[in-house]
Amino acid sequence: MRRTTHTRTIALTALALLLAGCGTQGGGDTGAGGTVSPPPSPTGGTPSPSPSPSRPDCAKAEGELGAADTGRTYCLAPGETIRISLDGTSVRPWKPVETDGKALEATNSGIVLQPGDASAAYRAVAPGTVRLTSSRPLCPSDPARISCKGLQGWTVTVVVPKT
Repeated sequence: MRRTTHTRTIALTALALLLAGCGTQGGGDTGAGGTVSPPPSPTGGTPSPSPSPSRPDCAKAEGELGAADTGRTYCLAPGETIRISLDGTSVRPWKPVETDGKALEATNSGIVLQPGDASAAYRAVAPGTVRLTSSRPLCPSDPARISCKGLQGWTVTVVVPKT
């Protein structure tokens, strides 16, 4: 009877560890380390020098935006370009970046070399506000393992002010 109790304890412990592992967020934006960037600050990024009625309080997009930039707001002048590079994996791929406004026009973002990555670039063409979104699974998709239906979302707001 003691052997059965010991076997059950081991089995229950293994099951608890397996289930706990589903909620981890390895394979994030940082690569092999498996760490995930902390959530953005409430103000997000570097605010513009002085907000005015014609220019909202937002950051200037410099370089490529990544997973750590989620929740932030950026301003683009007409003609400027914003680039997005979301690092994923083949078992936790990012969906293509989507837009919900007319102020940005898709432009050439280059070549995506790694499976699971999402890459996009947009040029500001008209005044307005656009939300860029993407998502990926929280848990790896593997038929031999327990999986979950959770998603990691990514959202950035881009404002093209009137000039």
